[in-house]
Amino acid sequence: MNIIWVALIAVSILAAFWTGGLEAVTKAMFDGAKTAVEISLFLLGIVSLWLGITRIIEDSGLIYRISHAFRPMIIRLFKTIPPDHPAITSITLNMLANLFGLGNAATPLGIKAMQDLQTLNEDKGSLTFEMMLFIVLNTASIQLIPFTVVGILTDFGSANPSAVVFPTICSTVISAFIAIALLFLFRRLMK
Repeated sequence: MNIIWVALIAVSILAAFWTGGLEAVTKAMFDGAKTAVEISLFLLGIVSLWLGITRIIEDSGLIYRISHAFRPMIIRLFKTIPPDHPAITSITLNMLANLFGLGNAATPLGIKAMQDLQTLNEDKGSLTFEMMLFIVLNTASIQLIPFTVVGILTDFGSANPSAVVFPTICSTVISAFIAIALLFLFRRLMK
């Protein structure tokens, strides 16, 4: 893959030199680098904000109340997890971060949930069904309000940044249900 990237860059520079557009290519490279840094800092701010809010919610005990509201759904999906296991809280935090479109903030929460699920795994070298189910849910990441995308669209001057909300809800809910149904179907076929 690295050879392909090097070849693409070399061909681009040679073509720019040959056509006299080397100055435009150089300017585009620096503009792209500048934009990448700006977006990275913007996303870093969002992740820091939501991880801080998550920590406050966790330390205040509010997450346990929220966890109790989600507990019936999570226990129904994750049948072998004991009701008071920390994995329930970790899964809840991850799902809430995904619900609000904070995929970057959901990542460390997802890692924590997988670590909690691993404590229930008897065969440490393989995945349990609950781990696979969590991966599917986390990947589908049902979103009600994609704050990160709306923030990026606003930052780039979109006339209607909230136009992505309804399509995001529809696509993430549909993909989650299909993914869960396929996982349960494969589980039944493999028995």
